[in-house]
Amino acid sequence: MQFQGCGTALVTPFRRDKSLDEEALRRLVRRQVEAGIHFLVPCGTTGENPTLTRREHLRVVEITVEEARGKCPVLAGAGGYNTAEVVELAREVEAAGADGILSVTPYYNKPTPEGLYQHYKAIACAVRLPIVVYNVPGRTGVNVDPATLGRLAGIDTIVGVKEASGNISQMANLFQYVPPSFAVLSGDDSVTLPLMALGGKGVISVASNEIPAEMSQLASLCLAGDFSGAREVHRRYLPLMEINFVEANPGPVKAALAMMGLLELEYRLPMVPPRSDSQAKIEKVLELLGLLAARAVQYK
Repeated sequence: MQFQGCGTALVTPFRRDKSLDEEALRRLVRRQVEAGIHFLVPCGTTGENPTLTRREHLRVVEITVEEARGKCPVLAGAGGYNTAEVVELAREVEAAGADGILSVTPYYNKPTPEGLYQHYKAIACAVRLPIVVYNVPGRTGVNVDPATLGRLAGIDTIVGVKEASGNISQMANLFQYVPPSFAVLSGDDSVTLPLMALGGKGVISVASNEIPAEMSQLASLCLAGDFSGAREVHRRYLPLMEINFVEANPGPVKAALAMMGLLELEYRLPMVPPRSDSQAKIEKVLELLGLLAARAVQYK
């Protein structure tokens, strides 16, 4: 099982002219690998993928693969509402060297459960890579119910789900439909511990952009059944998990990384920097956790 433990939903750094900052990206990926992250997830929502050109999207994947150097798997984003386009992108991501695909549900047009099944089946038929379904109804407007995920788990290369419905009851019910080998991953940092207590295999994390070693430790403790130790890590870093969503992701986490000296505070519209009061709250949490004092890598 390649995709278990903690995977970082990588931010995409930009320069002041809004171009892709390849050097900053390389530094961020190296920092993740050196901290012992279990896998990397470039070009997801946290990576502002809707604003990347196709070439930039593939370049981010290529750089991540290069810097990971086989030390940890790369689960690259390839999703959307047009199945034919997603299939094409998935093939290109596969050619770029990714180890797997994270594919968000088609958004806005709200397909039926049968439409969702056929969508993912088409992707699975087009590539050889393992596929993780991304269920985030709060952003897409469509929910993948447990029965549909059970059907999808019957396709050999559909190996897991990033579950970000926020519905603990649905998460608990999901395990009745999928086999033990199916990786149920939390899509919310703050729900990692309870989901893994139910049988989940890990988390695709926003907070691990800032604290990769600590979030990897949290996931590893849960996998080892040490929930007492996991609770200590969870309680210490819960304020960071929550402040990362004081405004829409990835606004706060990129602001935090800029405060830590790891990238320029740059976004592409429609994303903008958090309000000044939100930035003050973010800085306070970072200071309380000692993350401002640990500016080991300054942006240059």
